Amino acid sequence: MTLTEFIEILESRKKRLFGFLPEIRRPYFDNLKKEFQNRAILLYGPRGAGKTTFLLIQALEKNLFYISADDPTIMLFPFLELAEKVLAHYPGIVIDEIHGLPNYGAILKTLYDSFPNKIIYACDSSSIIIRKSVADLSRRFVLKRLPLMSFREFIYLETGIYLEKITFPYEKLDEFCMRVIKQLDVLHYFELYSEKGTRPFYKEPDFSEKVLRTMEKVLYYDLPLMLGSTTENYFAVVKAMVSHLVHSKIPTINIESMSKEWGIGRAKIYEILKTLAEIDFLNIVYKKGKEKPFSKGEKMFFSDPVFYNVFKGEIGNFREAFVVFALKELGPVWACDNEQEGDFVFKDIKLEVGGKKKKIKSSDIVIRDDLDLPLGNKIPLWILGMLW
Repeated sequence: MTLTEFIEILESRKKRLFGFLPEIRRPYFDNLKKEFQNRAILLYGPRGAGKTTFLLIQALEKNLFYISADDPTIMLFPFLELAEKVLAHYPGIVIDEIHGLPNYGAILKTLYDSFPNKIIYACDSSSIIIRKSVADLSRRFVLKRLPLMSFREFIYLETGIYLEKITFPYEKLDEFCMRVIKQLDVLHYFELYSEKGTRPFYKEPDFSEKVLRTMEKVLYYDLPLMLGSTTENYFAVVKAMVSHLVHSKIPTINIESMSKEWGIGRAKIYEILKTLAEIDFLNIVYKKGKEKPFSKGEKMFFSDPVFYNVFKGEIGNFREAFVVFALKELGPVWACDNEQEGDFVFKDIKLEVGGKKKKIKSSDIVIRDDLDLPLGNKIPLWILGMLW
């Protein structure tokens, strides 16, 4: 098979993918599209967030050549030779799953320098994978992130209702909430969202199984890729961490106990936790000014709060995980220095998170999952799903 024949096969695959693009798409795509103004962009974000769909839309609208680097047939020809042939006939190229290319940083640099009038988009599921080469690419490529779906986006996909975005804190919260509840049963839809709404494939059959496969790819592929070498006990200790965080009422782990039980040094466990945070699997919450290289923080949550419901975990951890998941898109979230004053601090605002029966602390704002409207200093949990 010649290179020209192989490119024809790839073009056929691309057209087939175009034909299956969803008609109703994440509202966040509109924001991201406006940000795609540079000719060289690296897109990253959690697995299953819709990066491939977004890039296929870009390829369709801009007549770019799309290629997935994790396709094993790509290695039939030198990639630079393939890309150079493609760029002779297309205004640009989209390279999905960029980590599938050996020495991808050098390849992207060469393409950027050799084709100054061409568009080059690349993506991967992890910012840290991309950042491995960003030292060489930072002057050339712009980094963009696609987060998981917000509750606001889920409402749009479910009902077609396009709600306005808000920020936090939001001054006219009462008026906003009234506008929302006049249009839909917001607590009903938030319950659906909390079960499976953070990824666009939530309507597909066997959603829970697909989420499990996504988790396994992160733990058994992305994580070892970043750690380099792993021991025999590696997969067992990671599985134990995940199981504990799903079901424990206290969202943290005992480093000393886990180190002894699995025969893995504490430094290695800290490294695993740090890497899990860097690849968007965990959110580790520290007290402000007390972030240390060897620290498990005060609390740790899954970056995707839906994990708690998919795996029948602790509902209290879902609530706190959702607060961190949402607010970290706007800025850093810290653990309260004094637990009697609240759970988290955001923009110097002390936040308490809980259900109807939780004892109230001396926080500035109480976030409750049983409210549809604000009540004094108590606000509904679902409000934080309106931030993007």
